[in-house]
Amino acid sequence: MLLRPAEPDDAIDVARVHVRAWQAGYRGLLPQDYLDGLRVEDRARRYDFANPDPRRPATLVAVADGAICGFATTAPARDADLAECGELSALYVDPARWNRGVGTALVRAARARLRAQGLREAVLWLLAGNLRGDRFYRRDGWHADGFGRKDAVWGLEVDEMRYRRVLD
Repeated sequence: MLLRPAEPDDAIDVARVHVRAWQAGYRGLLPQDYLDGLRVEDRARRYDFANPDPRRPATLVAVADGAICGFATTAPARDADLAECGELSALYVDPARWNRGVGTALVRAARARLRAQGLREAVLWLLAGNLRGDRFYRRDGWHADGFGRKDAVWGLEVDEMRYRRVLD
């Protein structure tokens, strides 16, 4: 497996992973008709993999057998109370590649990227009720810090919980 920065031509393949992961991972947590209606083309239009500005989100992709099978996006934390923190704003793996180390490799690389930017701590927001995600992140040293929020994600209002981790 190869990890590399996302390139503009990766948008459709990253969106395919994103949509598949949502449809499998959020089944039972989000309305099924909403998940069924997600379109790869709509998601791909939202990515900007060409902007090198370190204050903008940056995405790493995992490539195995010649295909993108996962991605992780990092950025400065969006929360006003966390100006000195980074954020893992997305980490998704194609369901066909779950439990094969792709997510672990991506989260490690994402943490390393944030550390290389001089950050010492990071946060992420997890969909409330996402037990699979909770187990994954806890194994990687993240912990829920007691903050929650309602957020609009892809046009749907969701409840999220904030997790934190020291970037050692």
